[in-house]
Amino acid sequence: MKPRRWLKLFVGSAAVALLLVAANYFYVEYYAAPYVHDPDEAPPYRVALLLGTAKYTRGKKANPFYEYRIHTALNLWKNKKTRYFLISGDNSSKYYNEPLQMKKDLVAGGVPPDRIFLDYAGFSTYDSMVRAKEIFGLDSLLVISQDFHVKRAIFIGRHKGMTVEGVRTRNVSGHSHRRMLVREAGARLKATWDLLTGTRPKFLGEKIRIR
Repeated sequence: MKPRRWLKLFVGSAAVALLLVAANYFYVEYYAAPYVHDPDEAPPYRVALLLGTAKYTRGKKANPFYEYRIHTALNLWKNKKTRYFLISGDNSSKYYNEPLQMKKDLVAGGVPPDRIFLDYAGFSTYDSMVRAKEIFGLDSLLVISQDFHVKRAIFIGRHKGMTVEGVRTRNVSGHSHRRMLVREAGARLKATWDLLTGTRPKFLGEKIRIR
């Protein structure tokens, strides 16, 4: 094949791939948007799922994504919008434990420890949502995270047969936000693929009842 044909084939394939990624991104956006609320308008749910992230950036600076999620969770608690929290995140080593750190900050903010349950195997948003249903027995829940993230969680949960709504936290502006939106396009495509292929979480384990 001549070089010019190879170039046309490459450009055409890249255009199709880009179109597929964009179409999937906006499908998730459109699908989940009606179920996302600001904190003051959030409906009451028995359990709120707080999606994990690191408290500090790699540069050891405070992570605003983390701070805004904790602030929103405490706002929901103080306004009696939820009775229990399930915190799901990465605990890939004894030196890195997202759920436990978040629990400490919620307790410091006034949430009783016995109202907080931890999912240490939430290695992805997909795993967090599937485990919330299969391990913790939740058919309905309220998800807390940034707007773009909570929409993906809603998309996954509702396609798994759950009643899921979300509370958007304050977004992070600037370069960090733009970088996350680019990553989100790939994450939404992977979520769609996982749903279509019936991907199983990395870990399941024994069932835990949130009383």
